[in-house]
Formats: sequence, C-alpha cells, structure tokens
Amino acid sequence: MERALTFDVVRRFPRGPVVSARASWPLGSAPVTVLFGPSGAGKTTVLRALAGLVRPDAGEIVFDGETWFDADRGTFVPPQARGVGLLFQEYALFPHLSVAANVGFGLHRLPRAQREARVVELAERLGLSDLLRRRPGDLSGGQRQRVALARALAPRPRLLLLDEPLSALDAPTREALRGELRQFLERSGVPAVVVTHDRTEALALGDRLVVLVDGTVRQIGSVPEVFSAPVDAEVARVVGTENVFPSRLVRRADGLLVVRAGAAELVAIDPGGVEDEAYACVRAEDVVLEPPGGHESSAQNRLAGTVVARRDEGPLVRITVDCGVKLVALVTRASAERMGLAAGRPIAAVVKAPSVRIVPRRA
Repeated sequence: MERALTFDVVRRFPRGPVVSARASWPLGSAPVTVLFGPSGAGKTTVLRALAGLVRPDAGEIVFDGETWFDADRGTFVPPQARGVGLLFQEYALFPHLSVAANVGFGLHRLPRAQREARVVELAERLGLSDLLRRRPGDLSGGQRQRVALARALAPRPRLLLLDEPLSALDAPTREALRGELRQFLERSGVPAVVVTHDRTEALALGDRLVVLVDGTVRQIGSVPEVFSAPVDAEVARVVGTENVFPSRLVRRADGLLVVRAGAAELVAIDPGGVEDEAYACVRAEDVVLEPPGGHESSAQNRLAGTVVARRDEGPLVRITVDCGVKLVALVTRASAERMGLAAGRPIAAVVKAPSVRIVPRRA
C-alpha cells in the first residue's frame, strides 16, 4: 500500500463558518505540500487538526496507514503520540532559554550525550553553530526561524507542519529566506505541510498545492498545474488570475472554441465539458499590449481597446484596457513608457488562445 496522508474533517464554529475539507496525497514524492487559500479559508484549522491540537466534529485522519482520528470509532491520537513537528507563525521560542536549550527542548527523554549531539548536528545543518549560547531576543528574525525549524526537526518527526512560517519576518528578510527554507525542507527528508496565503511563497516552497476556498478543498495538484490550470473561477482568483470573466459559448471547431465575454469574443483551446456558460480566465502576464492595428490569426486574440487605468508597481506596471471587457495586463515600466501607456491611449491587447483558460460555471 502506498504511503499517504488522508484527511476528511469537519469543524464547526459557533455562529461562524464550517470547515469541511477532504484531501489525500502520497508521502513518497513531492515532499512539500502547501495548504493555500485566502484568510479564513480553513487552512490553519486543517493544520491544527493534523497536529492534534483541535478535535474535528466529524471525519477521519490517516497518516501512513495509522489512524490518528476517527469520529465514528472515537479514535483520537494525542499530539505527542503523532510524531509531528510544528513551526508556528511567531515561532514560540522560550525567551529565557538559550538556542541550544530551545532546539533540545523536545529531547528531554534522551540521554544527555545523545541530546547534545542531536543539537549540534542540527545547528551545523541550519547554520546555528555560532549562536547556541545566545537567547532568542539576541537573534534576527531569520535566525529565530532557523532555531524554530531546528527545534521542530530535533525529535525526528514523521511529519512537519508549518503555519505561515515567513509571516513574522519583514519583507526583505522574507524574500531572502524563501529559497533557504525550501532547501531546508527538501534536505530534511521529512514530508512537510505548509500553510500560506502568499502566492510567491506557495510557488517558492511547494511541490504540491491544496487550494482551500470557504472551508473546502477545491483543487489538488502540482504547483505549476494549479497556477496555470485552475479548475474553476474561484481557484483562478485565489491563485492570482487577474482576469476572470463570465462568458457564454458562441461556437467550437477544430479543437478551439469561441466565447463571448462582455462585448468581446475570445478564442480558446477547447477543454471539453463546456456547453453554454463558463468563465474565461487570463493571467495578466499573458496579455501583450501592442500598437493598434496589426494582423490577427486564429491562434490568438487581438482586441482593440483603450487604456482606462495605470498602476505602477515598482519595475512593473498594471494596465487596465477596455476592449469590450476590462482586461488587466502586466508590463514592464520600460514597455509602458515606450508605448506611452496612459488613460485614453488606444491600444491592442493580444492574448494567445492557449493562454485563455475556460472553466465551467458552478451550478
């Protein structure tokens, strides 16, 4: 039997939302799974249920063939018996203890020599060897994160759970540590589940994405698959597809279909399963802006329009074009200046047919 993590949990909150999430994935490959979604989607609730910190109202959790929770049978394995390592948002380090004591906190049952050897081993792997005598208050945010990760790994957990592991850091430190954290997780050899609502972190950290919306799992797949091919409009919005339009099927032929979104018609690859109403989804970076006119082919959409808004975002510029439907494009600042992109400027928005993702509307 393939090693897997499976959960089907229901958690009800008084006068609040209901989390009813179900998912399963193998443990042998793709070591980092990201629970991804907006705030309030139920990500942390699922993570705490996996850790045993909350007891769901219904359902079950099975890890590597071992039942951790089964509401019908009354099974509930406590957190300390699950072999789970936890890394919280604020790291929860003991301020009065040294780095060495923090890392070794969960090793109190080991003989002293073994405990100290394990602390030294992790300190070397995570670049903490020169910090073992310091206390958390004397460390930078990135150093505290490494200490918290070392403490979580020290007891040799079967599963590592991280709740928004970079959220406590300032933006420059967060950017610097994304790749480093990914390397640590990959080298640890322990399957990990990471909660985040940040798209950049999901892309940088994860192998697999589990998307939660309104307390339910809406899509599971590799990170590139989910970001490039969301299964519905809500997932498309969550993963950052800026252009999501209600549309209606006009015609289909030769593996292509034409849908009408607003006053515009879009050619897309026919995904099958679309009979009438759907959503057309286009990522802003897939929209190319060109001078008006030009040649149109069946493999692309060339929509004449007018710039209605411009928003500068550092080296990039977000342009909104009215071409029968409001279409957002993301271009470099150099391109925006070269084309004189400002409100009122005539422009053509070009989108290749494969870049238009068509998903059926939910009933």
